[in-house]
Amino acid sequence: MTRIRRSCAAFAATVGLLLVAACGLEAGSAVPLRVEPGSIRPVPELDGVQITVGSKDFTEQVVLGYLIEFALSAAGAQVRDLTNIVGSNSLRDAQIHGQVDIAYDYTGTGWINYLGNESPIPGTVEQFEAVRDADRDAHGMVWAAMAPMNNTYAIATSAATAGETGVRTLSDYAALVNSDPDAAVTCVGTEFSVRQDGFPGLIAKYGIDPDKARKRIVQDALVYQSTADATQCRFGSVAATDGRIPALNLQLLEDDLTFFPKYNAALVMREDFAKANPRIIEIMTPISDLLTNESITELNRQVDVEGREPAEVARDWLIAEGFVTKG
Repeated sequence: MTRIRRSCAAFAATVGLLLVAACGLEAGSAVPLRVEPGSIRPVPELDGVQITVGSKDFTEQVVLGYLIEFALSAAGAQVRDLTNIVGSNSLRDAQIHGQVDIAYDYTGTGWINYLGNESPIPGTVEQFEAVRDADRDAHGMVWAAMAPMNNTYAIATSAATAGETGVRTLSDYAALVNSDPDAAVTCVGTEFSVRQDGFPGLIAKYGIDPDKARKRIVQDALVYQSTADATQCRFGSVAATDGRIPALNLQLLEDDLTFFPKYNAALVMREDFAKANPRIIEIMTPISDLLTNESITELNRQVDVEGREPAEVARDWLIAEGFVTKG
């Protein structure tokens, strides 16, 4: 089932949302593990309410999707799993068109990619409030229960490369690219390579000569090990809360010109769905409050380094925090 859904999601991302239903994404699948109430108690208003939960197709997003699924299942909703949708735009389209009811997304992604702004808002709260207000007005989307975690983009390098080159900041990196391009080959993920809040915007902000920027587009999952080994590249685009960063002893370059937006995770729902189910924000806010950079990095590490299943990692964390009990 997972393999079929992944193939369909990739196909839908290529040819458009009209084919999503044909790929079977509209219905979703059952939540993979059972849970029972803990501090989250059954909510009469949610009893039997059908809710489809979505996520993008990388570890952190899938874990966040399962956190929603287990929490709302414990509250009594009939939850369907539509995690692992390929790409930000595909998830967004699925939400706008009613195929996904709720998901975690990132404030920077909303502000830059969905709303088309070129300049981020510097403050965390200010960025959240700006995207919340603008997206409600423009598209009828509700942002709520922002988490402390900030999964911003970053450029990373190995400790060995940092020691050899002296590169500690993105300004240092820019100077190296402009003076010795072959010494600064950078692996970038597919989205990062084209997003305005990714590589194109980065080289413009830091004054990097586009003709000297040596980038290699690879799968996001391959960036971390390739950068650590300096096999294909000496620098790489990473997500700041990825568990492979501490595991591989990668170092994040300081964004000394504050180019990258804030990417705090928050719940996103259509306004009609949020109004019909106001208790959801109440249920999810205590969970969001505990999602710090440290806690989500550890959950990501358990999946990407230890090889655990995202659903088990999400469920066990909710159990450890007392939100649910094992079913």
